[in-house]
Amino acid sequence: EVQLQASGGGLVQAGGSLRLSCAVSGFTFDDLAIGWFRQAPGKEREGVSCISISDGSTYYADSVKGRFTISSDNAKNSVYLQLNSLKPDDTAVYYCAALRWRGLLGHGWHSFRYDYWGQGTLVTVSS
Repeated sequence: EVQLQASGGGLVQAGGSLRLSCAVSGFTFDDLAIGWFRQAPGKEREGVSCISISDGSTYYADSVKGRFTISSDNAKNSVYLQLNSLKPDDTAVYYCAALRWRGLLGHGWHSFRYDYWGQGTLVTVSS
């Protein structure tokens, strides 16, 4: 069974940066797509970014394009989300999730059924 461990959250001032990590185990890494989702207090969960490990294709929510970058290290079975130019609206619990998938996901990546979820890491951006 796939297990995910998210880390790297913290408190940062607006304009600052953080790097989130998601360590993945229990499944062939190449056969997964890893997504980052976030949920702010009182709001619905939203998809932030996703990477398909098999072909490296990446996807972003419009709200984070140009500020966040997703990447993977296949040797470490890990996915990273670099958060730059952070805004108070980025404050949320960030979760990584895994989907058994190979190849392109397309624009609907955030609505796919992700079967496995990490425990979340809190990002707080102060103004």
